[in-house]
Amino acid sequence: MKRVLLIVGGGIAAYKSCELVRLLRKRGHAVRCVLTEGASHFVTPMTLAALSEDQVYTSLWDLKDEHEIGHIQLSRQADLVVVAPATADLLARMAGGHADDLATTVLLATDKPVLAAPAMNVRMWLHPAMRRNVERLRADGVAIMEPEEGAMACGEWGPGRLPEPEAIADEIERRLSPGPKPLAGRHALVTAGPTHEPIDPVRYIANRSSGKQGFATAAALASLGARVTLVAGPVTLSTPAGVDRIDVETAQEMADAVETALPADVAVMVAAVADWRVAPAAQKVKKGEAAPELRLVENPDILAGLARSPRRPALLIGFAAETERVVEHATAKRLRKGADWIVANDVSGDVMGGDSNAVHLVTAAGVEEWPRVNKAEVARLLARRIADALGNPG
Repeated sequence: MKRVLLIVGGGIAAYKSCELVRLLRKRGHAVRCVLTEGASHFVTPMTLAALSEDQVYTSLWDLKDEHEIGHIQLSRQADLVVVAPATADLLARMAGGHADDLATTVLLATDKPVLAAPAMNVRMWLHPAMRRNVERLRADGVAIMEPEEGAMACGEWGPGRLPEPEAIADEIERRLSPGPKPLAGRHALVTAGPTHEPIDPVRYIANRSSGKQGFATAAALASLGARVTLVAGPVTLSTPAGVDRIDVETAQEMADAVETALPADVAVMVAAVADWRVAPAAQKVKKGEAAPELRLVENPDILAGLARSPRRPALLIGFAAETERVVEHATAKRLRKGADWIVANDVSGDVMGGDSNAVHLVTAAGVEEWPRVNKAEVARLLARRIADALGNPG
């Protein structure tokens, strides 16, 4: 069992620390929390104490805790110190070496690795002063995750959102387990998200894929030691730690990127690739009395192409998003495409934009039904099965 000291900064994203604590405890880690004064306006010590099953520390001036120099004990007893959310103010004080409250005093006194997950307004994150602070902290050895891009509580859009608790938990596990991994020495190729097929300069054909399952899969494979190449369609997700990302827009660009990334030991084709494209107009198609006629041309079949390739991965996995007869269609797809496995899921609800998934794993040996869990957990289960199938090359 590893010990995590979680420092919760004072921002609206502090509420996500509760889910982070729950995930870490579920994975078997001990969690002890330090709550800043600002954070206590968003989440209570009692909540974190109940979830962590441990005392929550809030003040440098607690006579009982400080009788034995409690801030020194806190800083040395953990295997990893995590700051989440790491606000603009807290990162600035860390970069300046301040020690004016319990959180910064612990951070200055620790001899253990530190991981920070930033959360702040986009303008704060992009400000030159913040860029200097981040550069300074990284030079000092602090690991800083990239924030996610998206809508913020303030109504603005851009990078600055706290990474999802599952992503932070994955990064924590990666740092707590630096030893040999079952996929060390293996190359994993993952596709994720939708493709956009342009109709004209302002319109395109697409689907509702969010990319969450593909990004979670890339993160899970990296956490097991694989060198991961992630070919991503147009999504607003942060690149998982330890993953090499290639951004594409169209199906043809994705097919080309996949071919360039070969050879790979395993390919997991999670992306929802558009089946059809059109010859795009050079200018915006104007609205007329009749709807424009679109002549559709079939896109390259990336999964089937990999199955036929002389550089075919040792393990080829496809995904099947179905709205009816899920297992029947997925079983037929595995044979038709030449894949080793098909991960099938029912997308008739909110799965393509949601955070959970219930899948069936279709292999030559049969069909396994997995329970509905969050997409990060689906990714971890799949990564473990991949590791078991490939074995350890070391």
